[in-house]
Amino acid sequence: MKLVATTFVGLEEVLAGEIEELGGKHIKIGTRAVTFEGSKKQMYQANLHLRTAVRVLQILDEFQVKTEEQLYQKIKSFNWPHYFGVDQTFAVTSVVHSHFFRHSQYVALKTKDAIVDRFRDEVGRRPNVNVITPHLRINIRIHGKECTLSLDSSGDSLHKRGYRMQTVEAPINEVLAAGMIKLAGWSGDRPFLDPMCGSGTIPIEAAMIAGNIPSNFYRKEFGFQKWNNFNKEAWEEILSSAREQFLPIEVPILGYDKSLRAVKIIDDNLRAAHLSEVIQVEKMNFFKLEPSVEGGLIIMNPPYDERLTRDDIGSFYKKIGDHLKQHFQGYDAWIISSNLEALKEVGLRPSKKIKLFNGPLECKYQHYELYQGSRSNRKSSEE
Repeated sequence: MKLVATTFVGLEEVLAGEIEELGGKHIKIGTRAVTFEGSKKQMYQANLHLRTAVRVLQILDEFQVKTEEQLYQKIKSFNWPHYFGVDQTFAVTSVVHSHFFRHSQYVALKTKDAIVDRFRDEVGRRPNVNVITPHLRINIRIHGKECTLSLDSSGDSLHKRGYRMQTVEAPINEVLAAGMIKLAGWSGDRPFLDPMCGSGTIPIEAAMIAGNIPSNFYRKEFGFQKWNNFNKEAWEEILSSAREQFLPIEVPILGYDKSLRAVKIIDDNLRAAHLSEVIQVEKMNFFKLEPSVEGGLIIMNPPYDERLTRDDIGSFYKKIGDHLKQHFQGYDAWIISSNLEALKEVGLRPSKKIKLFNGPLECKYQHYELYQGSRSNRKSSEE
């Protein structure tokens, strides 16, 4: 079957690498999406394992339409009773970029009408629409005159891992957090530290990577489990195989936050993720933090002065840079922020800059190498 995994801008190549590891074929990278071919089993595995996917869609057909009547007839021609029953519910989502079709809601409504009419003609009754918890989510995308009709095998967005019991203000998305860790090249081979960890998403995603725990192993439900052709036996085999491949986590994974409330929230999330014994969390202001281990990796998501306000954000970022430089020599640090002017105040030269989006906010994700001694001394010793 032909599949497409959606993601965030900047994570497409990371997602393509994950799909290749699962054995996907004919992988093609697009904008916020990666298409590939795979079996039903691989579709199940993609939902379970892909850390940087938001949804996994099974493409039913790709065709051209220019009028609403063409769209209606094409959708109605599908054997919808094969995919779900009249007593089950469905929902339609649509994305439209076309001068032939102006409104995505109208396209969704026309698609819904065609499906309902197919049922009426064939079985004499119509299924109901349920936009919250449908048995089948149908996705239609029109770009110009090119139309792609898909089934959403994920159900809820795949960032809903099942471990986030509570959040602090402005939490980072789980998919983005996993992508940041992968972009940093971390795989559990050195100490990991998040000194402003909020509700703990970044260290939890790091621990799941280090322990080879699938990103959605603790999630309770996926869309494909409601499909008529769901293979329960194959799914249980996939879960069992994944459990057998868990790895011991042998490096420190540390999270700090100055807020006692945040630390309590993290404790709840760690229990839900079965990682209370793995991740060490402590109430600590970053500017008082001294490293307890050497040669680690830091990933931090400081306030951007957007939803979280802070007086003189520039001096705050300068203070971050100074503290890293003075106390974390031998570390690698990655900082994400949408406040590009404040990032300049860090006062360290980034060796890498990557454009990412945290929700609607365009961000820079920057890498800083915190050398032991001066950079020139390090180069001399390496030569």
